[in-house]
Amino acid sequence: MIDLTRARSVAVAAAEEAGAVLAPGARFSVQAKGHDDLVTDLDHRAEGIILGRLRDAFPDHAVLAEESGRSGDGDALWVVDPLDGTHNLAIGLPAYSVGIALCLDGAPVLGVVHDPVTRLTWSAVRGDGPRGPGDVPLATEPDRPGSAPIVSYVQGYPVGRTDPTALAYKHVLGARSRRLLQLWSPQLTWIMLARGVIDAVIGYRTGAVDLPAGALIATEAGAVLTALDGGPFELSMEHTEYSFIAARPGRVAPLVALLAEASALELPPLS
Repeated sequence: MIDLTRARSVAVAAAEEAGAVLAPGARFSVQAKGHDDLVTDLDHRAEGIILGRLRDAFPDHAVLAEESGRSGDGDALWVVDPLDGTHNLAIGLPAYSVGIALCLDGAPVLGVVHDPVTRLTWSAVRGDGPRGPGDVPLATEPDRPGSAPIVSYVQGYPVGRTDPTALAYKHVLGARSRRLLQLWSPQLTWIMLARGVIDAVIGYRTGAVDLPAGALIATEAGAVLTALDGGPFELSMEHTEYSFIAARPGRVAPLVALLAEASALELPPLS
C-alpha cells in the first residue's frame, strides 16, 4: 500500500522546489518543439527537480513526464507536467503552473498544482477533498444560477487552426458564455473550476499530462466530469488524448446542448 499522505508531501515539495526556478524574472532560452509547441531550458530544469525527488522517494514507481516521456513499470504512475503554460512564460504572461499526479491502475489518486507566480499550491487525495494554500480545505465560490457560464476552452496541439469542430465549439461557446477563456495553462483553469470562479472546462483532444492533477482537484471539489455528449467519462491515463466537459453539476446539461448545437453547424471552410 502507498502512503498517500507521504506521497502528497513529496509531490508538494517537488512542485514548490521546481516552481522556485520558474519564478518571474528567471532567465531562459526557447526552442521549437513539434508543431506549434515550445520548450524552454526551464521546462527541463523543473522536470529534473521533480523526477529527482520522486525517484528518491519512490524508486519502484513509473513516471510519465512531459519532456522525457515514460520510464519504469508498475501500477503506480507519476504524471509530471513541469511547466504548464510554456507559451505564456515565453511571451511574458505570468500564467503558468506545475502539475504532478499519482495514478494507480490508471486512475489519479493524488494531484498537486503549484503556481510559481503567486507561490500558491493546491492538492487533493482521492476521497479526502481538495486542499488549498496553507494546506487548508479549499473553499468554493457559490454558483450563479441563471447566469451565462464562464468557460475555459482547452484543445490539444494536434488540433489544427482550421479544425472545423474546434472552430464550431469556440464560435458557439464564445457567443453563449459570459466569458470564454483560452489561457494556455490547463492546470490553472482546473484550479479556477475547483475554486468556483469559473463554471466549466471544455477539453477537445487535450494531452494526457494536462488532465489528472487538476482534474482530480476539481472533481474532489464537486465538479462533474463527462464526455462531450454528457455520457460517462473515465478519469484515467489509458489514452493519449481526451475530450470532456468538466463543470459544476447544474451546468453540465446546458453545455452538452451547446456542444451539440456547435456540432450541427456548417461553418465555411478556411484555407
